[in-house]
Amino acid sequence: MNSIAFIILFSIIIDYFIHGIADLLNLKGLQKKPPKELTNIYEPEKYKKSQDYLRVNTLFGLTESTFSILIIIVFWFGKGFYFIDQYVKGLNHGPVLTGLIYIGILILLKGIISIPFSLYATFVIEERFGFNKTTLITYFKDMAKGLGLAVLLGTPLIAGILAFFEYAGKNGWWLCWTGVTIFMLIIHFLAPTFIMPLFNKFKPVEEGELKDAILNYADSIKFPLKNVFVMDGSKRSSKSNAFFTGFGKNKRIVLFDTLIENHTISELVAILAHEMGHFKKKHIFQNIILGIVQTGISFFLLSLFISYQGLFDAFYIKEPSVYGGLIFFGMLYSPIGFFTGIFLQALSRKNEYSADKFAVKTTSSRKSLSNALTKLSTHNLSNLTPHPFYVFLNYSHPPLLERIRSINKISA
Repeated sequence: MNSIAFIILFSIIIDYFIHGIADLLNLKGLQKKPPKELTNIYEPEKYKKSQDYLRVNTLFGLTESTFSILIIIVFWFGKGFYFIDQYVKGLNHGPVLTGLIYIGILILLKGIISIPFSLYATFVIEERFGFNKTTLITYFKDMAKGLGLAVLLGTPLIAGILAFFEYAGKNGWWLCWTGVTIFMLIIHFLAPTFIMPLFNKFKPVEEGELKDAILNYADSIKFPLKNVFVMDGSKRSSKSNAFFTGFGKNKRIVLFDTLIENHTISELVAILAHEMGHFKKKHIFQNIILGIVQTGISFFLLSLFISYQGLFDAFYIKEPSVYGGLIFFGMLYSPIGFFTGIFLQALSRKNEYSADKFAVKTTSSRKSLSNALTKLSTHNLSNLTPHPFYVFLNYSHPPLLERIRSINKISA
């Protein structure tokens, strides 16, 4: 085992143990009663159910991650990467097509291994706690659509990356950066109109009090909004949510149908005010820029390692290739990805507080947003007392109690 192999293996194992410790601390932090500020939001039976939901998901997650890390290690040190590399090279195709086949085989293997876990999570755990509404037919239709999109969109993207690094020499990394950036922006633009409707139905909010309240609020903050859409989230799950997606003329604010069923008009307006706050505060633009910068750094570092023999020796491969470098560098990059992930999670939590403040200030109501967040948490069986270390590693949104305390300090 060379130094590169040691770094990658050490990183994988450390990441596994750090997240495992966070999971166990999160379970240890469970309390018999809700925090006093939230005593009235959970009935005792439902509070117990939320804790059972956390325990079951945590143990399932630990089982899945343990199995995954064992599969990776056995496949790696059993020379799985090497044998597949020898197979695809024996097909005698050009470097780009060979790379597509190699990467495709690895993605397919990973997908096949993940299917039993996905099925169990959906049809056993989510079913047990009353969330699952999907059917096996819908599940496999979604899988087929996802695979089709991956082939349709991912194939030319990966082929372009392989071609640039194969033939453009030192210019390959920034050409890839440029191409991927354009691709990302196009997907952001097209997703609301052409991609998301493949999986869910979207219809404008019906004429009436809710639509009038939303449009009046949008006018009050000079937010260009022609319509708000309702998504048939109940087709797959009883959980509730809302989100903002896209930009330009294709931007959309979307409410789950389950959200509308469980919230008052003032609460729904507060939720949308929060989502519009992300746009007004330029959080969406910020995330796009950060994504572009992170992509550029990744491609630059990839250009330094893509032909480094030590990287290939770590995987028992003697003849370097662009496609192999792409896969193996991704594993070497994992420690950097771990720390950038923590930074991005912290930034996201900060932005959530900012959007909450925007919503309270512009609706002049702390209660509406607090009630909306509380209902969302109880309906989705969220953990009310997550351990700070678990939040630090995993949460893109602040815990409910911290958000409510922050909201209560805002002068409406």
